[in-house]
Amino acid sequence: MTETIASERHIREANGKRSLIARMRIFRNNTVTWWWLNVLIGLVVTPFACGAQVPQPSQSGAGDEYILRLNANLVILSATVLDRHHALVSGLGKNDFHVYEDGVLQQVKDFSRDDVPVAVGILVDNSASMAPKRSDVIVAALAFARSSNSQDQMFVVNFNDRVSFGLLPDQPFTDRQEQLEGALSAINTIGQTSLYDGIAAGLDHLKQANRDKRVLILISDGGDNASKHTLAQVLGMARQSFVVIYAIGIFNEQDGDQNPSVLMRFAKETGGEAFFPESSRDILEICKGIARDIRNQYTLTYVPRIASQVGKYRAIVVKASADNRGRLFVRTRAGYSVPPGAPKNGSRGARP
Repeated sequence: MTETIASERHIREANGKRSLIARMRIFRNNTVTWWWLNVLIGLVVTPFACGAQVPQPSQSGAGDEYILRLNANLVILSATVLDRHHALVSGLGKNDFHVYEDGVLQQVKDFSRDDVPVAVGILVDNSASMAPKRSDVIVAALAFARSSNSQDQMFVVNFNDRVSFGLLPDQPFTDRQEQLEGALSAINTIGQTSLYDGIAAGLDHLKQANRDKRVLILISDGGDNASKHTLAQVLGMARQSFVVIYAIGIFNEQDGDQNPSVLMRFAKETGGEAFFPESSRDILEICKGIARDIRNQYTLTYVPRIASQVGKYRAIVVKASADNRGRLFVRTRAGYSVPPGAPKNGSRGARP
């Protein structure tokens, strides 16, 4: 009997040691896996070019700082190519594009024309002047969502006198229709318009996304009479974010605060487009068109060849040409501002 108990105890101890060793191996392997995962996230997300910060900084300290410095000068452009009939042009290759930054030809490092997942924020003006158009806006926004990639990350920003997020605090993004509908319907149309604060909130929220491609869809009349941010401040944020902004201007003839030029400026600066429908019912087709535009864009990546100067604005021009395609027009962001901490690069390239 004593020998049997001793034998069982010996077996339990041996099993316990094997279990401990196995757990140590799992922990070690997971540690290595997470370390490489953090490196890959740093390489793919490219915080400076996409406007992204690491959503929740890990505790690894110096490693995270090294990743940020390594990739801070990588520029990622979303480019839409149109022919002379304003139709989307597909099937182009890497060598069909030429990218110039401040007049200097850049070497395209990576190129893609795939339908990649996107992080999208829908910014909706909920001021009193928008009340008659509210139902049409919701229908159009949901139509956009249905036209999106199933892996897209989406969120809603509602703004009037103040800014609020439509989703729950612990849910930064969603891909579910019913949650988007609830987010869009959550607030009554009342009060004034804090447009600039709404855009700033959307740009800041996209820093939590883990998608390279980031878009804001702004539905407003372009007026602002309640923001704490200024137009210059938010334009500066947009220039450093590499977020593409599409704007849909809905105007009321009795509303003296409408400002279409503001909507056009945000769209032009970021490579998006501004639309001004004659009726709020037209928003549906516009949102479907924006979804097609996003799904058919080219992605161009390069490392700037000229030395960085913090705060300096860099102008970007992208040209495309291909045999038997006629004259092609490229829509992309007009440029960007160099943020603090961007590394310096040396060599210069050819000018156009």
